Amino acid sequence: MMDDETRFWIAQQIANDKGISDVRTLFREAQQLAGKKPKVLISDGAYNFATANTKEWWTNRKGDRVRHIRDIKFGGQVHNNKMERMNGEIRDREKVMRSLKTPNTPILKGLQVFHNYFRPHEGLNGKTPAEKAGIQVEGENKWLTVIQNASHHPTLNTDINHPST
Repeated sequence: MMDDETRFWIAQQIANDKGISDVRTLFREAQQLAGKKPKVLISDGAYNFATANTKEWWTNRKGDRVRHIRDIKFGGQVHNNKMERMNGEIRDREKVMRSLKTPNTPILKGLQVFHNYFRPHEGLNGKTPAEKAGIQVEGENKWLTVIQNASHHPTLNTDINHPST
């Protein structure tokens, strides 16, 4: 799940079966991390995105509904090219690794951090998605700054894979 304007990678889910995997967990995680549901959801024509949108975000109040755009064309005004480009970045890394092996691999979280905070994007005029979203990473060594900030985050200290010391 990615913000279309800033290209900030919000959440991720590995699916074994494209188009039929339940993506409601992805939607819930993205909404929790963003603090709100999206106004517009742009996806390919896969049925599972329409189903998840209905089950997670449907409301009778028309003004509060998430508009789902899934009839997209490569050259059209509305498309998912940005998301497909990010999927390509992941696939490029996965190829040299000969697959990701497990769904909870830390490689994806590392790629997400790199994508959001360190990789300048041509489509963002050389800014990172974090910079475009107004998030600044200060310091001479930005990797070190991000790691130090993450080590103070309360959820890391309660995670079974990162026990508090």
